[in-house]
Amino acid sequence: MSKRIETDLNTFIKFWLVPLGIVASILFLYKAATGLILVGASIFLALALKPLVRKVDGFFTKALGSNNKHQTLSAVMAYLIVVLVIGAIVAIVGPVVVNETAKFIEKFPDTFEKTFGGWDGVNNFGKSIGIEDLHAGITSAMSGLSNNLMGFLGNNLVSSVSGVADIVMKIVLVLVLTLLFLLEGPDMLNNIWKTLGADNDENRRVNVARDVISKMSNVISTYVSKQVLVAMIDGLAAALIVFLLSLFLGNSSSLAIPMGMITMLFYLIPMFGQFIGGTLVTVILFFSSPIAAGIFAITYIVYSQVENNVIAPKIQGDALKLQPVVILSAVTIGMYMLGLLGAIVAIPIAGCIRVLLEEYPRIRDSR
Repeated sequence: MSKRIETDLNTFIKFWLVPLGIVASILFLYKAATGLILVGASIFLALALKPLVRKVDGFFTKALGSNNKHQTLSAVMAYLIVVLVIGAIVAIVGPVVVNETAKFIEKFPDTFEKTFGGWDGVNNFGKSIGIEDLHAGITSAMSGLSNNLMGFLGNNLVSSVSGVADIVMKIVLVLVLTLLFLLEGPDMLNNIWKTLGADNDENRRVNVARDVISKMSNVISTYVSKQVLVAMIDGLAAALIVFLLSLFLGNSSSLAIPMGMITMLFYLIPMFGQFIGGTLVTVILFFSSPIAAGIFAITYIVYSQVENNVIAPKIQGDALKLQPVVILSAVTIGMYMLGLLGAIVAIPIAGCIRVLLEEYPRIRDSR
């Protein structure tokens, strides 16, 4: 005996449209993942520049008086300051690294002769460990490595060029979008809140959402501004160490500022950036003076402990209110999801999640 099952149109539509909507959303996220990441990075950078925009706007207000047009000019000036600073760092550090590498290659034969006694010393060491002709083995290995490297570069030249072009295009897109979000983001956001009825005091849900998003944006701005300040102190400390070493060990004093810039830039990468920056400076100093490199490494490690346990907590305070295990977990997850970009944005995202958890009772009551 058959039964007839009847259903209304709304139930039928929900039954089919909800799964289709979920599948369409997943497909959209998959196809637009790169674009969404670029837009998200631009929004993050625009929020990060908010403290600098406020400072520039305060300067114009004191100098020229209160004027709404200052906001646009302040945003453009803050943006140009950051771009010019980054460009100056690259312009200063790049030639220094190339120059020190060239000097190392030029002096390598003499250094090799003094340190190891030339190839005769290498062969004597090889015989002491049971290798008759260590020179021939090293030469053969280097030749094989060189041939493999040239073959790899030749086979991947076209893809490498297209990959570099793709990276450059993405950087340009992020720069343009960041400037547009700085200029148009505040007005666009205000218009969205007005459309949703945020001006109505009785519309509690929208008002709570606006407060929560404002707190989340403040978390990002505060984190970035404090991180930049500590990075500048770290760079000054590294530059001072290199300069003092040049007075006693003979390494070039002109390396002080570029090495400070390197440590400052890499400090902006959470958790691991300080180690990477210190290692790079140690390697570059090694090209000039191995003794200076060793002393710098020891001194910088000691300073980093003081900085991480005294200076950074004092400056950053409890801005994010996150435990170290949460920070490390966030950085690890972000790094494996999005690489370097994920490591940079992981901590402020964790701070935003903390804001959501703290504000959850208000969000729940506003429904």
